[in-house]
Amino acid sequence: MSPAPSAGVATTIRIGTRGSALAVAQTQTIASSLAAKTGVVIEIVTVRTEGDTSTESLASLGGTGVFAGALREALVAGRVDVVVHSLKDLPTAAYPGLSIGAVPKRVDARDALCARDGLTMDDLPAGARVGTGSPRRAAQLRARRPDIEVVDIRGNVDTRLAHVVEGRLDAVVLAAAGLERLGRLGAITEFLSLDGWPTAPGQGALALEVRAGDEKLVSALNHNPTRTIVEAERHVLALLEAGCAAPIGAHGQIDDGLLFLDARVYSPDGTEKLTSSHALYVSDTVHPALEVAERVAHELLENGAATLAPLGGAQ
Repeated sequence: MSPAPSAGVATTIRIGTRGSALAVAQTQTIASSLAAKTGVVIEIVTVRTEGDTSTESLASLGGTGVFAGALREALVAGRVDVVVHSLKDLPTAAYPGLSIGAVPKRVDARDALCARDGLTMDDLPAGARVGTGSPRRAAQLRARRPDIEVVDIRGNVDTRLAHVVEGRLDAVVLAAAGLERLGRLGAITEFLSLDGWPTAPGQGALALEVRAGDEKLVSALNHNPTRTIVEAERHVLALLEAGCAAPIGAHGQIDDGLLFLDARVYSPDGTEKLTSSHALYVSDTVHPALEVAERVAHELLENGAATLAPLGGAQ
C-alpha cells in the first residue's frame, strides 16, 4: 500500500518529459518510484524540444541544452512541477529560478558497441562504418580504431540500431543506460570499459529539476553518493567551460569514503589526449565534488588541454 501524502505536500505532481521512447521510459520509472515513495498522484506531460525535432548534428545545434530548454520553460511557466533530464544532456550552468531537487541512484555509466554479426571493437574490419552523434565518442573511436570511418548520425535509439540491422552501418555506439531502460541490452556486442573509454559527465544518471523552493517534491528519490559523483564530473566540464562540441570524458566513484575522479580531453581527430586523476576523502571538506574537480580541471589546463579541444577554460 502506498503511503498517504503528508500534510502540506502536493497530492498531484505533473512531470514533464521529452517525447522520445527513452525519455518517456525513464520518466515512467521516476513516476512509479515517486508515487511509491510519497503516495502522490503522478501526471506525465510530454514537452516537445528542438533537439527532438531537428535533424542537424548536436554540435551544430549548439549543444545539449537543446533538449533541456523547452522542458525548463514549461517548468518556469508552471505547466509542470518537475522535469526529468538525462543528466549528461543538462547544461552545467544554473537556470534562474530552478533547482535540481534530486539525483536518483545512477545506473550503468558505460558506453556500448552495437555491431553487426556480434563484432567487438577489435573485430571490426578496416573501413567499417561506425555511427555516433557525439564528438566525444567520435574522438574515442578515431583514437581506438583510426582505420574505421566514423559517421555522424542523429535519431532515437531504435533509429540508430536500425542503421546496423539494415546494413547502412557496421556498428553504433550508444549509452548502456539507455539500452537498459528500453529493454535493448540484447543489441550490445561489447561494453566499453570506463578505464579506457570514459563517458560523458553524468552519463547513466537522471536529474529531477523543480522550481526553487519545491525540492521536497522529489527529495525522497535523491541518492547522495550518486549526486556527489556526478557533481564532480560536471564541475570539470563547467570549469573547462566545455560544451557538447568538446570531446571530454569523465568518471567518478566513491570507495571507502574516498571520491575518485578521472577526466580525459581528446583532440577531435583522436590523435592526442590528456588525462588527469585525483581523489580526496568526502568527509575532509565541505565541497568535495568541487574541490576534486578543481584539481582535475587545473591539471588538464596546465598540461595544455585547451590546445587539444574547443575549450573556453584556457583563460
